[in-house]
Amino acid sequence: MFYRGDELKEVFRKAKKERFGIIASNVVFDSAIRGVLQGYDSQRSDGLLQMSSGAAKYAAGTSQDIKIGAQLISSIIKILSNQFKNSGVGLHIDHATPNYFDFVVYCIENDLVSSVMIDASKEDFEENIRISLEVVKVAHKHGVLVEGEIGYIKGAEDEIVSDSELYTKPEEALEYVKKTNVDLFAASVGTNHGVTKGAKVSLKLDLIKEIDNLLIANNVETGIVLHGASGLTAKQQIDAIKNGVVKINKDTRYQMEFAEAVQAYWEKEKDAIAKPDEVSDDNYTPDKKRFDPRKWIIKAELATQSAVEELVQITSSAGKSILL
Repeated sequence: MFYRGDELKEVFRKAKKERFGIIASNVVFDSAIRGVLQGYDSQRSDGLLQMSSGAAKYAAGTSQDIKIGAQLISSIIKILSNQFKNSGVGLHIDHATPNYFDFVVYCIENDLVSSVMIDASKEDFEENIRISLEVVKVAHKHGVLVEGEIGYIKGAEDEIVSDSELYTKPEEALEYVKKTNVDLFAASVGTNHGVTKGAKVSLKLDLIKEIDNLLIANNVETGIVLHGASGLTAKQQIDAIKNGVVKINKDTRYQMEFAEAVQAYWEKEKDAIAKPDEVSDDNYTPDKKRFDPRKWIIKAELATQSAVEELVQITSSAGKSILL
């Protein structure tokens, strides 16, 4: 089932109350989408699919028409998700910087998304608030949730690149949430975008808890989001949820699973399309039964599904869909 903003808000409210996490999965094309959706549904867990500006451009093909790409991704998710009855998902715009403001508004006004992230974290604090508030006004008018961010995370994800890290200050988090009325708040607490090993990440769990407690004490409790989480250990994710995190973003993990599954297939089946040196040209014929893309792409889809299943088990969202 595809969730609109009000239903997605219920998902995060339940997650915060019962202290489990919702896995937010970045996707680009239909193979990844199928794997992610099947993973959520098999575990009877709600989830969130995310598209970046780069993903939307890619989806449109050589035209790079970001609006066309967003329409395509949204349509695929809506059509495929509506066949599942044990789970629901929304579609989120991930890390939309201020230069994509018009794109965000377009997606909101054309009912393409359930939630959006405005990432004005590289702007000064007051400008970040001003831009975020503009997005909130448009989004809430259409029942769409908004995620905002203070501080920034080291590493690279799609078009977002930072060589340094700036931790979120609790008092600024409170001011930002109060002035913008965002529904979700992304805090910079030590994670990295890209390929990381969680055991080597200095995750500031006490900072997550301090921010969460401060928001609750001031009657502006908001779901906290953990970005750059693909390399975190299971314990780090569980502890983050205990301290107030309700949404955990995943992107790099799926890319690695997808690539590894395809590589493993072709290491085993490479003679289906590449003639072995010891076989003559006259005696070699490519094997369509094995090089048919459906034969190897399915391996990547199933690997993605398996990754989602593992993640929802870690975050304890399995069996907790609001549909059940």
